[in-house]
Amino acid sequence: MTEDISDNSSDLKLRFAEEKDLLTILKFIEELAAYEKLSDQVVANEKQLREYLFGKKTYAEVILAEYNQKPVGFALFFHNFSTFLGKPGLYLEDLYVKESYRHEGFGTEILKYLAQIAVERDCGRFEWAVLDWNEPAIDFYEAIGAKPLNDWTTYRLTGEALKNLAKNS
Repeated sequence: MTEDISDNSSDLKLRFAEEKDLLTILKFIEELAAYEKLSDQVVANEKQLREYLFGKKTYAEVILAEYNQKPVGFALFFHNFSTFLGKPGLYLEDLYVKESYRHEGFGTEILKYLAQIAVERDCGRFEWAVLDWNEPAIDFYEAIGAKPLNDWTTYRLTGEALKNLAKNS
């Protein structure tokens, strides 16, 4: 897959992140959390990201968006699996573009790039979640043809609830 993306500006480059990009990734995570009003939930650190993104067993991949050689956004994704389709899917955990670079088409280019990865890897789905109050993101996703799954509710176990279930097994 080509790393250079041509859009309105030939100065946008999308590439897979490398270990040397850890601090940039962490900064983007913190900026995204601030935007989503969830800064108090960020516990990720450089050591964890190194282990889980670039260690012996990787759990996710990161695409960095660079404009004029400056990092302006990122996407973190991983594979899931659809038992109904019998194929892997691509799940976008986070997409973030710095506020001063929004409305330039960079988010669209990142999503196109991820869609290309999904097609090349024979994924049956490309999915993500969006906070229900984030109207700009919802409008953006619907404009590219994405549809909300209103008949599904996401559940999550974290922290003590997760540990309690694991030890009671």
